[in-house]
Amino acid sequence: MIREYQGNGDRLDVVLSKDGEISRSRAAALIKDGCVTVDGRIETKASFKPEAGEKILLDMPEVKPAKAEAQDIPLEILYQDDHLAVVVKPCGMVVHPAAGNDDGTLVNALLYHLDSLSGIGGEMRPGIVHRLDKDTSGLMLVAKDDKTHAALSEQLAARQMEKHYRALVYGKMKEECGEIEKPIGRSKTDRKKMAVDENGRWAKTEWRVLREFPDRTLLDVHIITGRTHQIRVHMASIGHPVLGDTVYGHKRMPPADRLMLHAYSLEFTHPATGQRMRFAAPCPFCKE
Repeated sequence: MIREYQGNGDRLDVVLSKDGEISRSRAAALIKDGCVTVDGRIETKASFKPEAGEKILLDMPEVKPAKAEAQDIPLEILYQDDHLAVVVKPCGMVVHPAAGNDDGTLVNALLYHLDSLSGIGGEMRPGIVHRLDKDTSGLMLVAKDDKTHAALSEQLAARQMEKHYRALVYGKMKEECGEIEKPIGRSKTDRKKMAVDENGRWAKTEWRVLREFPDRTLLDVHIITGRTHQIRVHMASIGHPVLGDTVYGHKRMPPADRLMLHAYSLEFTHPATGQRMRFAAPCPFCKE
C-alpha cells in the first residue's frame, strides 16, 4: 500500500506519524528499511527534513496475520471495548511466542479470548503494546486495531502513561522515598542481562515505602522510563534487589517463591474517546 505525504520542513519520521496511523517509532523503522522515498530517491534517515512541496511516498508493507495459535488459557480481562483491552498477566507466563516458548503465552490466550488484535506487533506479537518479564505479574494494555496501537505506542514513547509497580525488596530503605536515575544498557559480561552503564540509555525510577518488615520492604515503584529489567537493575544497583530475583539478586536475600514484582496500576488516555483511564490489579504477594 502506497501512502503519499508532503514535506514541510519537519523530520521525516514526524511527517509520517502525524496522522496517527503509525507511531513515530514504527515510521523510523520503515524509513530505515528503505520503504520511503523523497522526490523519487530512497531516504533511510528518520532525521532527514524534506522541504515544503517535496513528495514523500511510503510503501507500507502489508501486515501479515498472526501465526500464533489461539489457546483456551484462563485470562483475567479487567476491561475491553472495540479498541483495546486491559488484562492481568500471571507470574510465569511469557508474553509472546519465541524460541523455547512456542505456546502457552499471553498472545496465545489473547487470540482465544479477544475478537481482534492489532497487527503492528508482527506475526508473533499481535496487540502487544508494552512488555512484562515472564516472572512479573500484573497489568498489560492490548490494542485491537493498528490505529489504537500506534496511538498507545506514542503515549508510551512520550511518557504520557503512568505505570506503578509493587516490589518487595531486600533490606530496609534509609529514606521514605527516593529516585534512581542511572543509564541502563546491555551487560558487557553477560549479554542476557542488563546493567547500569554510563553509555546506556537514560532511565529513571521513583520509589516510595509502603510497609517495612525486619529484612524486606514493600515499595510502590513508579517508572518514568521503560527500559528492559529497569526496576530489577535499578533496585539491585542501590543494594535492594527484588526478592526472588535469581538474575540480579544475591545469596544473602531471604527466600521467595516467585519474583516479587507486580505491575499494579496503569493510567492512559483512551485514543478513541480521549478519556483518561486508570486500572489497578491487586498485588498477589502484598499485605498492605
